[in-house]
Amino acid sequence: MPIVSDSELNRRRHDILVGARRCFAEHGYEGATVRLLEEATGKSRGAIFHHFGDKESLFLALAREDAARQAEVVANNGLVEVMSEMLRHPERHDWLATRLEITSLLRTDPSFAARWKDHQSILDEAVRARLASNAEKGRLRKDVDIDTLVSYLETFMDGFINRLALGDTDNLDEVLKLVEHSIRGTSPRP
Repeated sequence: MPIVSDSELNRRRHDILVGARRCFAEHGYEGATVRLLEEATGKSRGAIFHHFGDKESLFLALAREDAARQAEVVANNGLVEVMSEMLRHPERHDWLATRLEITSLLRTDPSFAARWKDHQSILDEAVRARLASNAEKGRLRKDVDIDTLVSYLETFMDGFINRLALGDTDNLDEVLKLVEHSIRGTSPRP
């Protein structure tokens, strides 16, 4: 049996993630059957699950990948910029519509909820660090604590993603500006 290089294994893993992202975007979490994942990735069930173990782990790998990328944007520009990016390029984030389904799993499957929370913690930590940095620079409202602002932004982002998933993007640019000003404690300019 030939030995497969690390770079080839990484390429195969990347190809699976790319195909799975498309499959979850098109069919949702529940609808993305193993057969559909095989078609979307061009890989066999054995190859997919060799790299990811099961469908849940594959899905969570996508969530972790997105959370890491979003955390990078948050560190430099804030969570509102992450949402602006989603608004400008919804095709890059269309698989996030599965979050509507995930809400049910988070409520009913404690194991999945714990794994999801673990994968999303990198984004939560980046948001908290960005807010703390802005507070130190005097660019954050002082009448609300950081934990409350983190919850506020996360709650808003959940609703924002739902709106994107429904294709209802009217006025969201202006709403994002309003959220930015509400975090900073400033008034939006007319």
